[in-house]
Amino acid sequence: MAQACKWIGVPRATYYRWKANLESKYEDDLVKQIHELSKQHRFRYGYRKITALLRREYKINHKRVQRIMQCEGLQCRVKVKKRKTTGQPAYIAEHLLKREFKANAPMQKLVTDITYLPFGGRMLYLSSILDLFNGEIVAYSIADKQDTAFVLETLNQLPSLPGAILHSDQAACTLPRLIRKQ
Repeated sequence: MAQACKWIGVPRATYYRWKANLESKYEDDLVKQIHELSKQHRFRYGYRKITALLRREYKINHKRVQRIMQCEGLQCRVKVKKRKTTGQPAYIAEHLLKREFKANAPMQKLVTDITYLPFGGRMLYLSSILDLFNGEIVAYSIADKQDTAFVLETLNQLPSLPGAILHSDQAACTLPRLIRKQ
């Protein structure tokens, strides 16, 4: 570089000052471009995607984009996963079926569950009671709200069944305590 500066007749210090000034302008343009891309994409893109977009116009390394984004506080939004709560229910009923899913007579062993039914733009719920003797649905109800009244509506369709076992997965709205009261 010293030889090139000598041929042109420019001092080396002037050349390096000019080069540093040029790089700072390039850096400013780059920062501005990263800000614009982040705003344009509503801060959904991280440094990898921003780098891919910048490479259409610039020759740039992803680490440089990452460093600039960190310095400027341009962090992408992180989509938080909704986690299902798997805590213990308030009351745990005794497991009377003991994995014996065959019945010797009708209406002796019944199982109940709630199924989610996407319908149009909303969700419907199906509460059903199945007889393990023949696999027949003996009672059901459909509602747009999953609550205790919805489950009790299904249970009230059954006749009085002394000695019958009703098995559920103990979901919040089918707590055995509430069902026992009926």
